[in-house]
Order: sequence, then C-alpha cells, then structure tokens
Amino acid sequence: MKLPEYFEEKFKDLMDADEYELFKSSFDDERANGLRLNTLKIDPDSFDRLFEGSLTPIPWISEGYYYEDLTPGKHPYYHAGLYYIQEPSAMMPAQILSPKPGERVLDLCAAPGGKTTHLGCMMKNSGLIVSNDISPKRIKALVKNVELMGITNTLVVNETPERLAHAFPEYFDRILLDVPCSGEGMFRKDREAIRSYSRYKSTECIAIQRDIFDKAYAMLKPGGIIVYSTCTFNPDENERNMAYFAGKYNLEPQPIEDYPGWERSRGQWAGKDSSRFSTGLRLWPHRAKGEGHFVFCLKKPGTLSDSSIRNHDSQHGRVSETQLNKNYHIQGETLCTSPEAQDALNAFRAFEQENMNTLLNGVFHLREASLFRLPPAMTEVPDLRWEKAGLYLGQYMKGRFEPSASLVMAMRMNDFKRVINLSVQDHSVIRYLKGETLIHDGEKGYVAVCVDGFPLGWGKQDSGTLKNLYPKGWRMQ
Repeated sequence: MKLPEYFEEKFKDLMDADEYELFKSSFDDERANGLRLNTLKIDPDSFDRLFEGSLTPIPWISEGYYYEDLTPGKHPYYHAGLYYIQEPSAMMPAQILSPKPGERVLDLCAAPGGKTTHLGCMMKNSGLIVSNDISPKRIKALVKNVELMGITNTLVVNETPERLAHAFPEYFDRILLDVPCSGEGMFRKDREAIRSYSRYKSTECIAIQRDIFDKAYAMLKPGGIIVYSTCTFNPDENERNMAYFAGKYNLEPQPIEDYPGWERSRGQWAGKDSSRFSTGLRLWPHRAKGEGHFVFCLKKPGTLSDSSIRNHDSQHGRVSETQLNKNYHIQGETLCTSPEAQDALNAFRAFEQENMNTLLNGVFHLREASLFRLPPAMTEVPDLRWEKAGLYLGQYMKGRFEPSASLVMAMRMNDFKRVINLSVQDHSVIRYLKGETLIHDGEKGYVAVCVDGFPLGWGKQDSGTLKNLYPKGWRMQ
C-alpha cells in the first residue's frame, strides 16, 4: 500500500527501525472483520448452537467474533438484531467505559451506532444513553441500528456539543468520546482515509477534539468518567492530548486492565510525567488482528453520587414515585406528557389487548403522530433536535394505532398473540426480508414474523395471505 509520505516520515522518527518495518508491512495485510453479539437477545453459547458459519473469538471481548468468507449483513440473524457488524478494535471503548444499569451515559459522537448499542447491552436497557451525532445524514443510520438491536433506553439527538452542554450541565456519570480524528488507523480498511489525509489534518483534528472535550467536561458529573478514543496512531491526537486535558482540568488518568493483543499507550510520547500516560491502550495492526485504535480513561475530580443510579425495571419501564410530575396524566404505573399522548396511549392499549401478551408501562410522549415510551430515566423530552426517544411504538392517526418495526424488535416472540416462527433454512424468511407477500393461513390481524424464535418484523394476516410490513429501508437487497 502506498502510504502518505508525511505519515511515513513521522513514524520512522517515532519507532525503531525493526518495529517500523513491521508496522509498515501490516498495511498490506488483510483487514480483520468482526461482529459483536447483542446480549439483550442472545448469549454466546446459544448463538454458537444456532449459527452455521466459521467464527473465531476475539480475545479481548467475550461476545465478539472474527469472521472470514461470510456476509453476515445478509443473514436473517442480522435482521433479527442478534449481532452488530463492527471492526474488532472499535469494540474496546464501550467495554472500557463499562456503564452500570441505571446510570446516565453520553455517547457524544455516536453514529453509526456500534458503541451506543454496546452500551445499551451493558446497561440492560435501563438508565439513559444520550446518543448524539452532529451529522443529519449519519443520524439515520444511528436510529436504524438502535431500533434493529432493540435498544430502548436511548435518546438519539442531532445536536452540536455546545447545545448539549447547555442542556445537560454536570449531568452524566460516564461519557464516551470517540472523536473525529485523522484516521490513520483506517488506512487499511478505507482508502478514502488515505486520499483525505494531509500534513495538516492532525492539527485540524486536534482543535476539533479539544473543543469537543471542553463541552464534554462541562456535562460530566464530579467524579465521573470520560473514555476518549480515536482510530489514529498520531500521538498528538492521543497521548499528547491526554496530557493536555489532564493538565487543563486536573483529570486523573485511570488504569485500564491488560487485554490480549493490545499494548499500553506510549507515555513517553506525552512528554513529562510519562508514566501517568501509559495507562491507556493502543492496538497496532502489526501486533493484533484489528485496525489502529487508541483508548484512554480519565476521571473528573470529585465524588460521584450514587443517587443517579436508579433501580428501574428495565423491561417495563417502571418509574419511581419521586419522578412523578403533577403536570403529567398518571394512570397506574403510566405517565403521559400531554392529553394528546393519553389519547394515543389509549389507542395503543387497545392494540396491545388485541395483539400482545404484555403491558408496557412508563412515560409516554406524543410528537406529531409518533408515540414514544421514554427511556426509564426520563420524564420529559429536552428542547433539542431529537430523532428517537426511548422506544418508538408507532403512529397514532385518526384514532387508530399502527405499530412500528421498532416495537417488534424490542420484544420477544412470546410477547405476541399471533406469530409465524420460520426456520432460518426456510426460503420464506428471505422472501419476507425482501418485502414480498407470503402465502399463509391464520387468524386475521397483526402477526409477528420471527426466525428461530427471534422477531424480525410485522405482517398483517388477511385471508390466505400475509401482507408484508417490513420497512422498505431495512429490506434485504
């Protein structure tokens, strides 16, 4: 691979000759491909029994696998949300952040959703993840992946860091900053990263990274944790940035345990007090199967209060008495943010009674015709540009409720009264995922179409045919 001249010059100076030759030759190796299981839906042992394909465990994450000679994005299990296709080294930042159920977490640069969905699995769909991306185009992929994986504790927003910092001062227990970077670690994966690289790109990125970090610091509670990550090798964006942030804000680098294939961040590149900045992790493609990555953990001065960790029922969205707002319409364990939301909820309750075996509780919010059950830690929606708030249930129009694909993906097969459970070998699965009508006899009404016990989407039974309600934007090509 032809590497940028400036890049080669820089790392010849940083590395000894033997290591540099190994590093340079790694760019001609095959890239590593990976997938991460959705532990909200399936565990590794069960997946191993189901999946027919050659997978190799990724040594640094128990639910991660390498794959070769497979197209997992075209497999029905992908459409069932059983796994997320993710570059192996990119699985590390969320693992290091390691949020607890019930916490408030920010994923500030979140699209396309790999880290947000990983956080949602760790938090067991409780608490709150504010998942932001500034790009209106990228936010669509983020919403789709959150819905496909059945993540329901997430507020997906399309905002600037400045607006978020104004809305959430010292609000979050943990923040994940996978910042825009010069992308040197992606040269092997994406040739566009080489074409867009320049002598000055890193300098431009550092200014952006520091501005983003300033806003993130303002949103972090005293005693809270920030995990900073990049997909670049550049020490100016990595170790030297960590030294800058630690000095500016009196942040304390936090130890990260050793993981197979990863080596310590190179504190000597940070300047003085180098041992403090050897607590992070680097993945080098000449040492492990993955693309270049840097991960570092910093703690804000102070003591994190346990009061932010609430014991919610993650499945039914139970809300404690202390959260009840007298301005809400309260009905049992249900709150509605407006009379219009109550009307929509009444229509949804009728739908539930006819089509489902479960009762969803929580805080319900209506935006235009869209009904949402808010994340467990929210009782209102902030004044921000948002795309999805918790679980998108469906559309309320002219007194009728039409369910969303998001709803079926967040539930289990036994939550539905009418089910078609197809084997993964049945060609009808592919026909359904392509949007075709299926020939099927059954009781009239909404039907949850499943594969091997895992929901894929809705159909509507009428006489001997099943009308396909699988979303056009999700269909298999």
